[in-house]
Amino acid sequence: MKDLKFEEALAKLEEIVRQLETGELPLEDSLKLFESGVALARLCSKKLDEAEGKIQILLSEDGEPTREEFAVEEDAL
Repeated sequence: MKDLKFEEALAKLEEIVRQLETGELPLEDSLKLFESGVALARLCSKKLDEAEGKIQILLSEDGEPTREEFAVEEDAL
């Protein structure tokens, strides 16, 4: 699952939500889908955090803009 791109994981998560919202699945199947959905949601969140970490923030010191990498703390994940 870690190999999924963000868009792929999000599409799978949306499909799981659609299936769960029908209310037509047996409880066991619903629980398995819910578990998969939670894992996909966490994966999406992690990928968003990683993308945010790559965003460069422009800082203005001494009137000259500089670039600095945005650092994400591991505890925040």
